This record gives sequence, C-alpha cells and structure tokens, in this order.
Amino acid sequence: MKIPIVIVVLLGGVFAVLALFCIYQRARILLLRRRLRTAMHNSVETSNFLALFSRNLKTRAEFDNWMNVTARYVAELISAQSVCIFGREGDQLRAAGVSGPFPLLHKASNYVMTKPKYILELLRRERIRVGEGILGSVAEKNQDIVIEDAMNDERVNLVDPLVPIDCLMAVPLVSEGVVTGVMCAVNSTKPGSSAFTSDQLARFKFISTQVVLAQNILAAYANLSEQQRINQELEFARNLQRSLLPKTFPVWGRFSVQAFTRASKEVSGDFYDFVQIDDDQLLVVIGDACGKGIPACMIMFMTRSFIRSNIDRFTSLKDLLLELNDNLYRDTGDERYITLGCCLLNKRDMTLEYARGGHTELLVYVREHIRVIYPDGAALGILPSELSDFDCFHMEFTPTMSVLMFTDGVNEATSPKTGEYFGVKRLTDLYKESCLRGDSPEDLIYNVINTVDTFAETPNGEGQEDDQTMVIIRHI
Repeated sequence: MKIPIVIVVLLGGVFAVLALFCIYQRARILLLRRRLRTAMHNSVETSNFLALFSRNLKTRAEFDNWMNVTARYVAELISAQSVCIFGREGDQLRAAGVSGPFPLLHKASNYVMTKPKYILELLRRERIRVGEGILGSVAEKNQDIVIEDAMNDERVNLVDPLVPIDCLMAVPLVSEGVVTGVMCAVNSTKPGSSAFTSDQLARFKFISTQVVLAQNILAAYANLSEQQRINQELEFARNLQRSLLPKTFPVWGRFSVQAFTRASKEVSGDFYDFVQIDDDQLLVVIGDACGKGIPACMIMFMTRSFIRSNIDRFTSLKDLLLELNDNLYRDTGDERYITLGCCLLNKRDMTLEYARGGHTELLVYVREHIRVIYPDGAALGILPSELSDFDCFHMEFTPTMSVLMFTDGVNEATSPKTGEYFGVKRLTDLYKESCLRGDSPEDLIYNVINTVDTFAETPNGEGQEDDQTMVIIRHI
C-alpha cells in the first residue's frame, strides 16, 4: 500500500521537530551544567577567598598586609604575573595591596626606578587622580578595560623598563553603586596565551565583588580597632583622673571643705585638689583647663603634678603661680592654658589667703551678704611671667563664714531657649539663700546643680556643654 505523500511530509516534519527539540534540550542541559559548574566554581572561589581572608584577619597585625594577601590570591586565581588593588580616597586612587612586580601605569616621578621593590614602595605612596590614565579612567567611567597588546598601546605609559607590560586588564570595585577602587592585573601567566582570555576576565570580575567585601570588612575592622583604642585610652585617662581626685574632703581645724565635679566629656579639664603644706597650712585648688576632653585633661595633669611636687619650695601663692605660669608657657601651645583659683587655709590663725590666675570670681558669704572677690591675675600659660602678675587677698575666717569657688561650666551654662547664660548673679542668689537657710555644703551643691540643669535643660548633666566643678569652704 502506497503511503500518501502528505503523511510522509507530516511525519518528516514531526521527526525534524523532535530532532530539533532534542538538540535544543541537549544544548540547554549543557548550558545549565556549565552554569552549575561555574556557580559551583565561583562558590568554591568565594569560600576559599573568605577562608583565606578570615585566617589572615586573625593573624596579621597590619591591615595593609591583609590586602597584599588578597592581591596574591587574586593573581593566583586568574593566572596573572602581578595584581594591584587600589582603594579610592576622594578623587584619588591609592595602592592598598600589591602582588608581584606591578609596574607604574602613570608618570609619577621625574626619574626612573630601577628595582621592583622600590616600585612597590612608590606605588603605596603615589596617588592617581580619578579620570587620569588607565586606572583613573576605569574609576571615572565605572567600566572594565582590557589591553591585549600593551607594548603597542599608547595608553600604557611605561615608566620602568624592568617591568614590561604585555597585556593588562582593570575592573572597577563597586559597592552599592559607588566606585570604591580599581583592581588591575598585568601579564597573563596562563600557558599558551599572550593575552588575558575571556575566562580570566570573567573570573577577575567575579572575584572583584569579593575584594569589595574585603575592603568593607577591613574598613569596619579599622574603624572598630581605632574606636576600641580610643575607648581604651579614654577609659585609662578617666580612671587615672578619678584616682587623682581626693577621696575624702578634709576638716582642717575649724575649716570644712566640700567639692563636686562633673565632666562634659569622657574626661575633664576641671579639677580640684587639697595639698597639705605643713601642720598649719592647707592649699585648696580649683582649676579649669582650656577646652575639653583629653587635651584639657593633660593640662590639668601637668598643673596638678607641678603644684604637688613643688609646693614646699614656695613662701607665697604669688611665687607659686609665677613659676607654674613659666612651666605652662614654655611647655604648652599658644591655645593651651588653665585658669586657677587657690585658697591657702591657715588653721592656726584662722585666715584665708586667695589668689587666682584668670579664674572665675570667689564668692564669700559673710554677715548675711555675698562679697565677690576677683584679684588680678591672667590665666596660666598665656603670657610669659615678666608680663604676668598675681595679686593676693587675705582675710580672717570668722564663724558662719563660707566661700564658694566654681568653674565657668556652672555660670556659663546656657538656656537653649533664650541663649542666656545662667550667670554669676543667679549663682550668687542661690548661694546666699542656701547660707541663710543653713544648708549643708552637700545640699547647696545639689541645689545649684539641679537649678543649672533645669535652666540649661541638661537633666543629670546630659548634654552639658562644659565641665562643672565647685568647691565650698566654710567655718564650723
């Protein structure tokens, strides 16, 4: 029986479609297998990279060397003679990690370097402006560059003939859409290839995402390490400062002394101290170093150390302040100084001698009135002693009498609503009212600090602008 031609044609078409479908499915399976192998390979590369990076993160002491290890791993992965990883700092690129004899790709000096190790050192110091040269162009345009024949490419400006360039490729390092650097590979070491292949470029581009991850991790660790170091130094300074403050407040004959201090930063530039001179005399000091934090704290340490180590040599407060001024003027910068208030208590004569170096007023409560005392004297460390002078004030300390010393963090506390200072007048009124009521020094301090906090809207000192210190001396 003869099969109709139409059926033959239809069967032929069906077989052809089935054949094409089988070919398509086979090609699709091969593509999927290739993608799976690539994914698995990339997964292995990522795993190896992160394992290597984490090992070095634990064992290397310098962040720079971690990026050198990363560059070496990338060079081995893509079969390149040398790799350099550049980080971006503003509008410039700086070498962060290098593997192999990486050449200079821009003319950075007026002389030719002759040894590869010197080139590597120079790479770490030099800056490449974004937009200039091969690497600057990659960073500016956020595009890969591949140069197959570098010897005949005018874009390659070879500075060192000892490091010839046959081929190179460079890719941008991108984090969240922002170019954070450039990675460049020079000279393929893959057998049988004088230029980088598409497979090498694909690997290079893939691993660049891991290098960006390394950059981010290093930045986080660097910031963490720096912050940890700062925190440790601040904790050390805070503990040292706390240890230097007197633990108890003296009762010196008929004199009773009470003090309070509160820092605006981790450490304070304010301080108070009590220094016994002999069996009869006690020096009570309050100070306020210019500024806040560590610099002010260091001036405070210098001042306290000088007073304690030299106090027996002086017969007057004036001489003490003049020599202290000499030391600070010689050893501190133009913008570093300290204000000081000094009360010398004599329990045998029941007298008080007062001198100051640029410090706030001394408030004296006597006979139900407040006297404001401010003898002449510039802040210490500003002027040479030949241009400085310090007056002294003497008075007999009678029953019911008291004095208040304070730093300007109290009277210059500022209202956020009006911009007005708390002021000496408000402090004087509080002091007088407290004395008339017969408040204890502790109650007076509590009342003043609470009132200042309410005025400046700094509950419990939160957000206070300056260190605050008070010293109260009263007759008992």
